[in-house]
Amino acid sequence: MRKPYKNRPNGGKRPNKKIVPNTNTEQTSGDDLVRINKYIADAGVCSRREADKLIAAGEITVNGEVVKELGLKVNLTDTVKYNGKLLKKERFIYILLNKPKDYITTTNDESGRKTVLELIEGACKERVYPVGRLDRNTTGLLLFTNDGELTKRLTHPSFNVNKTYVAELDSSISKEQLQTLMDGVELEDGFSKFDSAEYDKQTNSHKTVIVNIHSGKNRIVRRMFESLGFEVKKLDRTHFASLKKGSVTRGKWRFLAPKEVGFLKMTK
Repeated sequence: MRKPYKNRPNGGKRPNKKIVPNTNTEQTSGDDLVRINKYIADAGVCSRREADKLIAAGEITVNGEVVKELGLKVNLTDTVKYNGKLLKKERFIYILLNKPKDYITTTNDESGRKTVLELIEGACKERVYPVGRLDRNTTGLLLFTNDGELTKRLTHPSFNVNKTYVAELDSSISKEQLQTLMDGVELEDGFSKFDSAEYDKQTNSHKTVIVNIHSGKNRIVRRMFESLGFEVKKLDRTHFASLKKGSVTRGKWRFLAPKEVGFLKMTK
């Protein structure tokens, strides 16, 4: 005879049993299960949203079977493949570099020029990539990571990530001209404007300007000043999203602290 609920453990309540789809027949703990789109993103393939598209298109297999269930959870020991290539969840790496001049933001260069990856050589065994670009003559903050989802978040125009630059010009610029750049100018690839622009109080010079901008267009700061006839002699990025240069000197790098990574992932 079944016991009355009042005599059963847990106050007579039925236990909450969550059924989780899993392709692995072995018994696993909840901590070993992860949504398949996150597994794909963590393997550095793409963002979670793009992973959903790959799943829906039948391009993902788990343990040799094509899966199209977007909410599927897989075990970390499952064999997940994309286009026949085995995917493995990577340890995410986040490196902040204070880029010097004369290094290009690319993984390799056919002309033999120095690349930013040379500056972080040996930092980790994982393959990391620069987030966005700084041109050869621009110095300052440059983030490297193998976190594809965060990279897209920080570079996609819809997220409007803030960047701060200190620009040294070839001649003095007036307050009226700074206001023009904050109101916006028409460039060959569209309308652009600074969120703010002010003289650098530390230099007491009208040739050095601190600007904030959300646009990620190529060489945007230099081109905006050029539209008014100014040449940027030096350009240094001092802030990127929630990151600051701090004690990282030119040409040096450091790993991000977990708290810094958390702030980046909360970037809106």
